[in-house]
Formats: sequence, C-alpha cells, structure tokens
Amino acid sequence: MQRIAQAFSILLLGLISVSVFAQDDGLENGIRDIQHEWAHVHYFVPEDRQDADFARVEAMADDLIKQYPGRSEPLVWKAIVLSTHAGARGGLGALKMVREARELLEKAEKIDANVLDGSIYTTLGSLYYQVPGWPLGYGDDDKAEVYLKKALSMNPTGIDANYFYGDFLYRNGHYSQALATLTKALHAPARPNRPLADEGRRKEIQTLIDKIRSKS
Repeated sequence: MQRIAQAFSILLLGLISVSVFAQDDGLENGIRDIQHEWAHVHYFVPEDRQDADFARVEAMADDLIKQYPGRSEPLVWKAIVLSTHAGARGGLGALKMVREARELLEKAEKIDANVLDGSIYTTLGSLYYQVPGWPLGYGDDDKAEVYLKKALSMNPTGIDANYFYGDFLYRNGHYSQALATLTKALHAPARPNRPLADEGRRKEIQTLIDKIRSKS
C-alpha cells in the first residue's frame, strides 16, 4: 500500500488547462474553483492534513456533476481529485478511489473524448502506470504507454502530458528519453489562470530532472 501513496503523491496536479466551455460561465467558474482548490490543497497543505480538504473538493466536483450531467469536464476533475486524494490517504481506500477515478474517466470519454486537450488520456495513462498491477489493482504499463502517447498526440506541448510521459519513461529506465521529455515539459507554455498548478508542477519536473542527472 505504501507504493500507492508514493505514486499518487506526485499525481495530478494541475493536470488540465481550461478549454473553451460552451458559453457557460457557471461551468467554467465551477471548474476554475475546483482547479484552484485542488492546487492549494496539493501544493500548500501538509499531506497529513489533506484528507478532509480533498474530500471537500470532491464534494465541489459532485455538485458540478449534478448541475451539468451531460458534460465531461466535472467528471474528469472529480477523477483528478480522487487520484490525488488516494496518495494522501493510502491503504485499501486508495484502491477504491483509483477504481472510481478510472470509471469517471471512461464515462467522460464517452461524452467527449477530446475534452480539455486530451487530459482524459493523460490521466488514464498516469493511473495505469502508477496503480499496482493484479491482484491489488489494474496497473498496466502497456496500456499506460498507449494512453500517454495518445495524450501527447493531442497536446504535444502540454506540461502535464510531457511530465507524466517523462516520469513513465524514467520509471522504465529510459533515462535519456525521459530527460528530453521532461525538459520539454519544463518549458511548456504557461496555462491561463493556473499559476499555482504550473509552479507546483515545474518544481516536480525539476526535481525529477535532477534525480535523473544524478544517475547519469
């Protein structure tokens, strides 16, 4: 179970930039509120105090899902919060969370597979390589690679798509490829209205780059 907590301590983070919402300020503002709260909890609240805060952000996502049952954005963000929450909580409860996260992403994919610049596939890919494999979980590196490459094809300059693929390459021992991908992530364009998430993600990227260089 320790592996789950370690894996998801880096997960998601500002995984998504806000895309064009169908002229609906309520949905756009709701997603931005969730993004802001998620970044604050993930990067500024000590991990041993994150459990209740993540549960609060999940409740925000649940409310938005109820308000917009035909939209995929709230489903994706509920999955992101659940995945990060799993890292803070650990144990069997984390496994339940990541299973629900996958279900939400698959549901979102059926509504709009292209939503939020391919972030459904970034998130699915990150789940598949970080969740333990059978019999505890559904982890699968082959599926992870397929999803991560699909995310990159949809958002080749995205900070998260490149970060998670770089981390996947690093974990599989492909250090030179990982370094190139992570360097690209480090210089990705800033995301509008996401300064906290971008700052936190870049720190994670730099830490991983330094780790890879220390092995060279």
